[in-house]
Amino acid sequence: MEHLNTDIVNYVLLPLFIFLARIFDVSLGTLRIIFVTKGMRRVAPFVGFFEVLIWLLAISRIMQDLENWVSYVAYAGGFATGNFVGMYLEERLAIGHEMIRVITRKDATSLIEDLRNKGYGVTSVKAEGIEGEVAVIYIIARRSMISEVLDEINIFNPRALYTVESIKYVNKEIFHRSEEERQRSWLTGRMRRKGK
Repeated sequence: MEHLNTDIVNYVLLPLFIFLARIFDVSLGTLRIIFVTKGMRRVAPFVGFFEVLIWLLAISRIMQDLENWVSYVAYAGGFATGNFVGMYLEERLAIGHEMIRVITRKDATSLIEDLRNKGYGVTSVKAEGIEGEVAVIYIIARRSMISEVLDEINIFNPRALYTVESIKYVNKEIFHRSEEERQRSWLTGRMRRKGK
């Protein structure tokens, strides 16, 4: 019975612990890299501390029983799963801003008006392309809103060329109009409460 309990600990519970620890530490590592590239200096070291702490716990358990091959499989499986989870979390968080550059030969007036009516900041310039005059449109938007903007572009002109580029730093906070309205109403409500 004692031998069975030892086997359960060594070949089930310990590998499960290592697997879960690797998922956590690799997910945190993915997020830490994103925070570093986005210039989030306060958050990245904090995340890095827990990432390394969890990794040390996992690797120390493996080093205590180097002949346990199940732990190796759990370690590798946790690493692979952690990459997937980290990328999923990064997509869900959608941190930061991105710039969309659109180049189209079609008159872009309707697209520009539509995007502005929906609260996006849009800058456009006329340029010369290989086949003549084109419109170049620049849109800076939060990552969480990129798919909505791309849908608008594809409805306007499915053949338009566009690129999406990650932005590390924006010198002014960019709000979508709906966010500005929410912020204004929050500030107004707060000022009214103070006035009472």
